[in-house]
This record gives sequence, structure tokens and C-alpha cells, in this order.
Amino acid sequence: MAILDIVLEGDPRLRQKAHRIRTVDDSIRRLAADMHETMLDAPGVGLAAPQVGIPLRLFVVHVPENYVEEGSPETTLTLVNPEIVKAQGRVLGYEGCLSIPGWTGEVPRSDRVTIKAIGLDNRPLKIKHEGWVARVLQHEIDHLDGVLFLDRVEDRSTIQEVPETEEAEGPVEALSAD
Repeated sequence: MAILDIVLEGDPRLRQKAHRIRTVDDSIRRLAADMHETMLDAPGVGLAAPQVGIPLRLFVVHVPENYVEEGSPETTLTLVNPEIVKAQGRVLGYEGCLSIPGWTGEVPRSDRVTIKAIGLDNRPLKIKHEGWVARVLQHEIDHLDGVLFLDRVEDRSTIQEVPETEEAEGPVEALSAD
């Protein structure tokens, strides 16, 4: 496995719509493993292929137990060609991004989502999540469509720089969706 370079805001690859993956093969599984290692090293809780300069509809997620919400379970996912098929509720929450280091903003998201995708075994998946994991999934799907969290901020006054000490300590009120 390898640590990949994370593409930063301003790079046009972050604004391109990613391509569907026809079949999951060993090269896609290797990419997913490298992305997972890169995400954990960054550290983040999600990473989409466009964030490492690869325009494919693939992302990885690892949300530790109790990450933002007390009692929330650990969630690790790798999704290929994910699509939101149902979204319910609306909640505001702060997000950050590995491609926009040092910044956060309040973003509206659906509180519950149902997603269909393909797993690394080429089998179809249908998953349901709520709360913080639902937010992370929506954030990552946005990356596959060339959308950054700053595009979703409704109240621009909520965009703020995160002091380096807070960034290094981990989640500060759910700062890093990626």
C-alpha cells in the first residue's frame, strides 16, 4: 500500500465529474487500499478518488466509534459508483475537507440516506445511515460530482479558519468530513 498525494482546492480535477467504474478488479482494490491508508494518514474520515487525482466514482470511509456522536459505532466502507436513492431530514453541521485543509463551514445535509453502490467484490450494496456517517457519505458523493463542501455552505459567515492545534487534535464539533 502507498500514501497518495491529496489534491488541493484550486486543482481543476476536484471540479470534474468522476467516471463510473465498469468492474472492480485488482487495480481498483489496490487503489481503494491506498486511499484508505492515505485517509488514515491524513487523518480524515473519508476520501474520494478525485481527491487523489483519479476521476473514478470510488470512495473510502472510516468513522471511528464515538467520533462525533456518543454511542456511534465504528463504520468502515468502500463504495464504488454510489448513488443516493433516498434522503430524509435536514440538519446543519460543520464540515472540513482534506482538499481544503484548515477551513470549516456549516453545511446543510440530509440526516438519513439510503445509498446503492457496488462493493469491492462486485456485488450490489444498499446501505442506510444517519447522523454523522450520512453526512460523510453525502460529502464524498459530492466529490464524485465535482462539488466541494464550500459550495454547499448557505451562510458564508460560518466559514472559518481552524487553528492548527484544533486540527491536529481531531474532531472539533465534526470538522473533517474527509
